[in-house]
Amino acid sequence: MRIVSYNVNGIRAALKKGFLEWLQSVDPDVICLQEIKANEDQLDLSLFETAGYGHNYWFSANKKGYSGVAILSKTKPDHVEFGTGIDYMDFEGRNIRADFGGLSVMSMYLPSGTNMDRLDFKLKYMADIQTYLTNLRKEKSNLIVLGDYNICHEAIDIHDPVRNKNVSGFLPIEREWIGNFMESGFIDSFRHFNKEPDNYTWWSYRANSRNNNKGWRLDYGMVSRPLENRLKRSVILAEAKHSDHCPILVEIKSPLAPKGGTVNL
Repeated sequence: MRIVSYNVNGIRAALKKGFLEWLQSVDPDVICLQEIKANEDQLDLSLFETAGYGHNYWFSANKKGYSGVAILSKTKPDHVEFGTGIDYMDFEGRNIRADFGGLSVMSMYLPSGTNMDRLDFKLKYMADIQTYLTNLRKEKSNLIVLGDYNICHEAIDIHDPVRNKNVSGFLPIEREWIGNFMESGFIDSFRHFNKEPDNYTWWSYRANSRNNNKGWRLDYGMVSRPLENRLKRSVILAEAKHSDHCPILVEIKSPLAPKGGTVNL
């Protein structure tokens, strides 16, 4: 299964920049979207169906034009979970999950901490989502949580770690949390394969940041430990330019079917 995650910074704006043509060229089985900034009734869903994604699920924020997540799939999931059941998260449309056999895929949009109020909100979300996912893994052990985490884990993940050390997204408390998140049972799939610097997924629109590759790695494909042996690759698709983020791709190998049996993804 080839899974893409992409913070599109507005799906309607991305569509005008050739998003669907790009999606068809990459041809993932599933794509997780964040920051869709649209309600389902504001979209022409036939466009996605024509592109091969007849199964598309949208979970928007209560506030129009804000936040929101989605999952688009070529095949119909066994189950789709809209939100977490935690009100303050779900009001902002930050989590959606689709189950495909024995594999569970979540699109997550973790808040940014743009000011003190939002930083407090982010820290509360971080604590609560970790508890939620710890409990979820007891039921869904083969879990992939993809999306915009709005955190750089290590100095290697940000272009200027010294001057950004007191900026939300690279605060010690945020970095500690994402480290603990991985220690709780998740693999940073990109770093599983690639230890090189200068690999980013977000660039400011200011100061020609993208052309100069002055970026941050904010987007992750976190894969639960039981899937480690099935990780095939994890890459950043930096050539896609429909947003201030770029997409990431995680590829999971199918397990070997038992003799005379069937594969359960």
